[in-house]
Amino acid sequence: MDQRDETGTQGTPDALTLGRRVRHLRTARGLTLDALGRRVGVTPSVLSLVENGRREPRLALLRGIAEALDVTVADLLEAEPPSRRAALEIALDRAQRSAGFDRLSLPTVRPGRSLPLPILEQLVGLHAELARRDLESVATPEEARRANTQIRLERQQRDNHLPEIERLAESMARKAGYTSGALTHRTVTRMAEQLGFVIVYVDDLPSSTRTVTDLANGRIYLPPASAPGGHGLRSLTLQAIAHRVLGHERPSSYDEFLRQRMEITYFASCCLMPESAAVAHLAQHKREKDLAIEDLRDAFGVTHEAAAQRFTSLATHHLGIPVHFVRIGGDGAIYRAYANDGLPLPTDVTGAIEGQLVCRSWGVRRALTRRDRSSESYQYTDTPAGTFWCSTQTGSGTTGAMSLAVGVPFAHATWFRGRDTTDRHRSTCPDEGCCRRPRAAAAARWQDASWPSARIHQQVFSALPTGAFPGVDAREVYAFLDRHAPQAATGATDE
Repeated sequence: MDQRDETGTQGTPDALTLGRRVRHLRTARGLTLDALGRRVGVTPSVLSLVENGRREPRLALLRGIAEALDVTVADLLEAEPPSRRAALEIALDRAQRSAGFDRLSLPTVRPGRSLPLPILEQLVGLHAELARRDLESVATPEEARRANTQIRLERQQRDNHLPEIERLAESMARKAGYTSGALTHRTVTRMAEQLGFVIVYVDDLPSSTRTVTDLANGRIYLPPASAPGGHGLRSLTLQAIAHRVLGHERPSSYDEFLRQRMEITYFASCCLMPESAAVAHLAQHKREKDLAIEDLRDAFGVTHEAAAQRFTSLATHHLGIPVHFVRIGGDGAIYRAYANDGLPLPTDVTGAIEGQLVCRSWGVRRALTRRDRSSESYQYTDTPAGTFWCSTQTGSGTTGAMSLAVGVPFAHATWFRGRDTTDRHRSTCPDEGCCRRPRAAAAARWQDASWPSARIHQQVFSALPTGAFPGVDAREVYAFLDRHAPQAATGATDE
């Protein structure tokens, strides 16, 4: 909160620094928790929570504490710790609340007055060195893939439905004026304004970022629109907002970074296609046995992929339809996928699906061979796990051709447009003989008469940083913010 009107100061400390300042002033005056509690009119346990940074006091309690200690509220809200020892206690407390410390499974040390100062200094130094080594270390691609796989499996167990984020997103959209249909750019701007942010469009964003949020001055920097309409800039704005409303802090691991990315994407999707409106649309079309991703896409003014992924988060929970979603590149390799309907997605030895080739007989891959790619195609595929129906849309992206499909088990195809297709194919994958091995005649002819030169994927050699904001060039970001300081900016514009 901004305390400038009450205290004359700009900004407030975090709860831990505030608590240590209260403790410092209390002990300097020779007061016990009981004595201060009697003066303020609260129990000692409440004050203990405040002093340990586990409870943020309301303004009335803050005023009472300040009066009892004969200081101003501004004195309590100083951002700097009151003493070197207090700063060390805060540092140790923070270190022991970190995800890195949790992984060590060690008992915590209470940084109380009885802890000798040299030991306190040593503990803080050791934690700082551990943190430094974590930041300088790198995560292998295998570690990132394992983290991503774990997140996908957790989503699958929850039918890709996160009710807390659903409720929060819809509440914010409604509060900003959303009623029905597509979420307008103006409504998104109002959502940002309600959180104290203005939107500024610039053409010099750092190349390693999609957006930059200036927390100090309340600005969200976005790239200029590449084309009128669409949901790209709305989605980017909503994802930037999501970091704040979901209480994200700087990620300390690649797992945390990926979880945050999943949550902000989910939040943006919930805002662009609010649950109540989207479910009403889908339920009506299910009753008519005319479900189609293209209709959901057009009803809310989003991309086909956004509509397809949103369908996966609503179909099972609200409509009772198990579903899968697969996006592949032009080479047939999985870019993104989700399934809670039993579709046998190809995996590597770690359980990861990214980069794995889907069967040549699947509809999502066969669609890439069609001449007419302007409309959706439909297909039934017989697999060892059963028969699945899918609807596929092809297109092109920054990396070339792509294809994405939404599908369901045979019994649920009855609810969808395109269920009457006669296009049906058989897949025996993961059997190597299905589509991974060459024909015997071709192998016999060419195995000793050819020498293919393999294409190397350079990313397999790339280390993934585990520090804050993996992949972001901090130097570029800080230089960008310096260029766009408020005194040099001309103000926000609306898209």
